[in-house]
Amino acid sequence: MLRDILSDQFKLLGFRQPSRGIAVHWKPYLAYGFIVTFLAGVGRYWDNPKAQLWQNLGLGSIAYVVVLASLLWLIYLPLRPERWQFRNVLLFVTFCSAPALLYAIPVERFMSLPAAQAANAWFLGIVASWRVALLMVFLHRVARLEPLIVLIASLLPLTLIVTVLSILNLEHVVFNLMAGIRAEDASPNDVAYLIVLRITMFSVMAFPALLVAYGLLVFRAWRKKLGPDQPR
Repeated sequence: MLRDILSDQFKLLGFRQPSRGIAVHWKPYLAYGFIVTFLAGVGRYWDNPKAQLWQNLGLGSIAYVVVLASLLWLIYLPLRPERWQFRNVLLFVTFCSAPALLYAIPVERFMSLPAAQAANAWFLGIVASWRVALLMVFLHRVARLEPLIVLIASLLPLTLIVTVLSILNLEHVVFNLMAGIRAEDASPNDVAYLIVLRITMFSVMAFPALLVAYGLLVFRAWRKKLGPDQPR
């Protein structure tokens, strides 16, 4: 079973279709997904002196994947995607945790501070881009959404999540960077935080337009459900 799960893990990360085992034996697959999420959460903060206890224990990552899966399931539900079950969404989200294991590499132990900052920035970009691409493939291949709908549906929750996380200051160094980085506060993660700030600026500007486009897509799906002979 473990060999099949690992095989499907690599298939998903490689943008290939997993086997039917992920649907038939979904419980062990989900358990594996939560284990990987836990390890990624621990690795993300194990060498960060600014991390809080719940982050060091990986609890934040476990809660995050559940909340994220719930959010994605609810946001896309009005678009009437095919095979849209919460279980499928949660499985997908947990299986996307593996790329975050890159964060566990202690680059600051064998690199200079500027090099470690650059490495963490690259890790952030790789993981974020990889996950967005996986989400687009999932929405097109599993949910059977059209390409334009996939693009809008992928960007909408991402811009919402980034904006809300920044407002809540869950990455507690982010807004401090707006006033500049003091030498005594510098850490290998600071460049990654600066990238988050730039992403946040884009999210705030793009979110209203994406929300309008999403509303039009929901209205279109609602009209299609009614059919040509039903009153609107």
